[in-house]
Amino acid sequence: MTALGAVFRPQLPPERLRALARLADETGLEELWLWEDCFREGGITTAAAALAWTERVRIGVGLLPVPLRNVAITAMEAATLHRMFPGRAVLAIGHGVQDWMGQVGARAESPLTLLREHLLALRALLAGERVTTRGRYVSLDGVALDWPPDGPVEVLTGATGPRTLRLTGEAADGTVLTAGTPSEGVRRARGLIDEGRRKAGRTGPHRVVVYLLTATGPDATARLRAELTDEGLADVPDLGVAGDAEAVAKAVQRLVDAGADTVVLQPTADEPDPEGFVRFVAQDVRPLVP
Repeated sequence: MTALGAVFRPQLPPERLRALARLADETGLEELWLWEDCFREGGITTAAAALAWTERVRIGVGLLPVPLRNVAITAMEAATLHRMFPGRAVLAIGHGVQDWMGQVGARAESPLTLLREHLLALRALLAGERVTTRGRYVSLDGVALDWPPDGPVEVLTGATGPRTLRLTGEAADGTVLTAGTPSEGVRRARGLIDEGRRKAGRTGPHRVVVYLLTATGPDATARLRAELTDEGLADVPDLGVAGDAEAVAKAVQRLVDAGADTVVLQPTADEPDPEGFVRFVAQDVRPLVP
C-alpha cells in the first residue's frame, strides 16, 4: 500500500503546527512532513512538538542539513525521538541548500564527502556502535550513545544529483526526492539508487519518498502555475498537479508506477486553507490511492 502524507510548510508560523498536527492525527493521515528551511523553523524542535501533540501519525523531517550539525548531535536528537515515540519519527539528512549554507559560513568544499561521512557515522551511532573515525569533515573518538534506539531505525537522505542518488542507495535506508521531480525523474532516480545498492551489495528495502506539489480548489491551476514559475520549473512536463481528489490520486499513481513508495502532497506556499488541505489529503485523496 502506498503511504500518503502532507507537508506543513514553514511559510506558516510555528504556532500553527499544533492544530494541523492534531488534525492530521484525527483524520487518519499517515505522515505529516516538516522542513528545516533557513531561516524559518527548526526540524527537531517542530518534530518533537508534533509527536508530543499526537498519538499515531508519523512525523517526518525532510531534511536536516548536515553542514549545520555535528553528527553526534544529530544522533543524540534522532535517538531521543525514536525512544520517546517509537516508530513515529522519520528523519532525513542532506546537503542543504548551498547558498543558505554559505550564508551561515557552513558551506563545505565537498558536500558529497561531508554527507557520506555524516551518514555512515550517524547510522553506526544509531545502531549502538562505538565509533572512532577521522574523516575530512567528521571526526569522532570512541563516541557511543548512552541511549541508542531500541531497534533498527530508518535514516533517509535527500538527493537530486546522480552521485548523491547513488550514495543514498549505497549507504542510506531511503531517499527523499523534491517536488521538482517528475515521474520520469523518479524512474531515473530509482535506477541510480539501485546502482548504489548493487555496488554496496545491499538487498534490503529502500524507501523512496517523493514530494508532489499539489493545489486544489477554484484557483488551483493558477496557484500551481505561479509557484512552478517562481521556482523556475514552469517548463518541466508532468510536474505538480492541480484539481480534485481524482486528479491528485492519478498524479500520485504516476509517481508510484515510476518507483515511489511514499508520496507527500506539498501545498503551494500560498495555500489559503492549510487545515482544509490536510482534510483533503486524508479524507478525499487517501481512499483513491491503493
